[in-house]
Amino acid sequence: MGSKAPPWYNLPMRFIADLHIHSRFSRATSKDMSPESLWRWAQLKGIRVLGTGDFTHPLWHRELSEKLDPAGNGLYRLKKQFRSETVPASCHADVFFMPTAEISCIYRKAGKTRKVHLIVLASGLDDAYLINIELAKIGNLSADGRPILGLDAKELLRIVLSTAPDALVIPAHAWTPHFSVFGAESGFDSLEECFDELTPHIAAIETGLSSDPAMNRRISALDRLTLISNSDCHSVSKIGREATIFDTDVSYSAIAKAIRTREGYVGTIEFFPEEGKYHIDGHRNCGVALQPKETIRHNYLCPICGKPLTIGVLHRVDKLADRDESVKPATPWPFVSLIPLQELISEALGAGVATKKVQAAYFSLLEACGNELAVLMDLPIAAIRKAVPEGRIVDAIELMRKGKVNIAPGYDGEYGRIRIFEKFAVPEKKGQEVLF
Repeated sequence: MGSKAPPWYNLPMRFIADLHIHSRFSRATSKDMSPESLWRWAQLKGIRVLGTGDFTHPLWHRELSEKLDPAGNGLYRLKKQFRSETVPASCHADVFFMPTAEISCIYRKAGKTRKVHLIVLASGLDDAYLINIELAKIGNLSADGRPILGLDAKELLRIVLSTAPDALVIPAHAWTPHFSVFGAESGFDSLEECFDELTPHIAAIETGLSSDPAMNRRISALDRLTLISNSDCHSVSKIGREATIFDTDVSYSAIAKAIRTREGYVGTIEFFPEEGKYHIDGHRNCGVALQPKETIRHNYLCPICGKPLTIGVLHRVDKLADRDESVKPATPWPFVSLIPLQELISEALGAGVATKKVQAAYFSLLEACGNELAVLMDLPIAAIRKAVPEGRIVDAIELMRKGKVNIAPGYDGEYGRIRIFEKFAVPEKKGQEVLF
């Protein structure tokens, strides 16, 4: 996007929302995922509206009810007695919470086991509670913050529509191989196959870390949908790594309307999709990563051990696409691809993300320049150079804005590696025919 931000970043009511996260009650999540920490890190990142995640979990729902106050706009604020004082003045902002949850539906349909994850956005904790009452009749909501239910995705949609009509149901990370509506392993070839007559009630899908709007544009059946992005984070420092930009009043009704109609929907903040864990095909155990054409040439089998390859998002999009990459739909989906600021600093300083050196530089930069997303997207490079003594960090931000990055794509559950200064050598292992 260059060093100068495009006009659509500077709309008068613009704010950034991250509506899909998890609490500490989900598996493999940080103990720091509390309302207090979420409130603090939303400010550090530049997120104005943050999903609560996991409202289906009884203990988390209770904690949210105890620590959040209704804000009068269908959203919630953290009560003052729980607010931390450790947010730099440059990042101070009003943070609102929206009750959200991710639900895993595992069931049989059309002779195949389906595993579809869905995000539910609720207009209040009371509506979330009503949804919980119905879902508790079907499965154990206490076992995991992201409950696993033996429930058809269409039936989940029906339950939500009948229980809380203002709520939204959105397919989560829609392309990942194992747990998504379009996943190669257990998904469908169309929304209609999944939701049948209720398909018109699906207004959006979540792109996920391994795809971006440019990839989704290749499927004309998605033209009517809004594309949203969220972090799906399991730790506070990952908040906002993907997010959605709105230009509306900050309220549940305005956000829901923007998702349903695109009125006030601006665009999304994305990973470079190659950095996602399932961008290309591969077999992690053998270190094999393949582009789709190579997978076909190997008959979908690992060239080292002969076992089936995990088919990645790029391959799946290729299979369902009815447009060439050069064809643009009538209604565009603007987006920007970013690298998290701590990762940029880590490479620039040649030190690990968790080291004191990188963390000190990160918080020093925020104190001088403002929240992370403002630094990555909005603040003029000249202003950052003036405030940051380490020029290599600023160089990294500028090169990222120009899209000058080096990537080794992710595959079969392995995150891709993305660098600014480092170039990747061609892998030595037999079968790793990745195009870098």
